[in-house]
Amino acid sequence: MFAFLSAREVCQRLREAALGVLAFEVREVISESGLIAVDIEGWHVLLDFAEGRLHHCEYARNCAGDEASLDTWQRYGTDPVSLLSTWELAQIERLLQPPC
Repeated sequence: MFAFLSAREVCQRLREAALGVLAFEVREVISESGLIAVDIEGWHVLLDFAEGRLHHCEYARNCAGDEASLDTWQRYGTDPVSLLSTWELAQIERLLQPPC
């Protein structure tokens, strides 16, 4: 049986990636939709990133198969990205930028 990931759980993974504690790897850029698939040490996260700004997290799944999506988080009134500090958000946006 699997459980749903809370916005706080996903936010914590993003925070640890922003701090450099966890490896953050861009896996796929879906340019027509503005979505970017990333891997944070086994967690699969789909982020809405357009024009250099991170808007929200669309989906996340951890190593155990627990998952959640934007629809789930909106039902409870928040999204993992909205829980990040300004500095953490800037760090994640920097990691999402294409290499020069």
